[in-house]
Amino acid sequence: MGRGAIAWTLATLLAVLPVAGCTAAPQPAAGPQAHRSPASPQSEQSPQAGQSPSAQPPQARGRASGCSAATPLKAGRHTMTHDGLRRTFLLAVPKGKGPHPVLLDLHGLGSDAAQESFYSRLAVEGPRRGYVVATPQAADGRMGWTLPGTSGPDDAAFLAALLDRLESGLCVDRRRAFAAGLSYGAAMSAALICALDGRLAGVGAVGGLSVARPCDRPLPTTLLAFHGTADRAVPYRGGHPFPDATGALRALADLVVLPPVERAADDWARALGCSGRATSRPATGVRLRTWTSCPAGATVRLYTLDGGGHTWPGSIRSPRLDATALMLDAFDRAPAR
Repeated sequence: MGRGAIAWTLATLLAVLPVAGCTAAPQPAAGPQAHRSPASPQSEQSPQAGQSPSAQPPQARGRASGCSAATPLKAGRHTMTHDGLRRTFLLAVPKGKGPHPVLLDLHGLGSDAAQESFYSRLAVEGPRRGYVVATPQAADGRMGWTLPGTSGPDDAAFLAALLDRLESGLCVDRRRAFAAGLSYGAAMSAALICALDGRLAGVGAVGGLSVARPCDRPLPTTLLAFHGTADRAVPYRGGHPFPDATGALRALADLVVLPPVERAADDWARALGCSGRATSRPATGVRLRTWTSCPAGATVRLYTLDGGGHTWPGSIRSPRLDATALMLDAFDRAPAR
């Protein structure tokens, strides 16, 4: 990550995290905010007159209007306009008629959609298991996503609109929408649990969970987090990010205080209504913390990689654990919305 990306990151973190020297306890993020785009014939199915959505058969509630689209979206690079901005995303589509679960894969700061697809391999492995995978790009001129509560393009609304676009153009299961990401993309994915008002059934966060604060009483969600103890961007033990930064960047980094990753996971588990915790060793040098008592629909797991860096587990630099497979396994089991 270059100096420009680090500076952009720190400036953004100052807007959403406690500042060094301030002793007030951080407050939870605002409660769920509906970012689902207004209903339209292309993106929503209206229940029959006198019939509530919950009274519809589960299959009818889940099938998107795209199941009858005359010209379905095809794999490749796509553009759309949201809030006056031209946005792009890469699309991978599985074989078969569907309805398919849908997964958003969010890149980190200073990265892009193509790099994220390479790191995570979700665009390859997801379709093999029946997932529609969309890998969006941050807005032109931006190094990363705009977390809720910070200035910039409303990326939560854009990602909701992207889900709408997929629902209108492909046969997807609206009850099985997921998000994953690396670094700042992980933080944005976790933030969507609240910002999309429970629209996501599950989230996978690699190297960034501690950047996103939970809101009050989010809907039960499957949440998997992965973090290396030697992460030099988002320290596992918390404190100031980017400990290797120097000069003006060091001064800026010293103003930011990140919580320890384990505490952040505890906070998310508590917000999701989970308690009790068990620790296991699923692989050499890997600790798994699983919250054992959760309400229906909620799962919280933290995979800690001893000596692991700011990388996606299962990549060339971190072969001990396959985060991609573990996420897809968890999403397969996650209860539909």
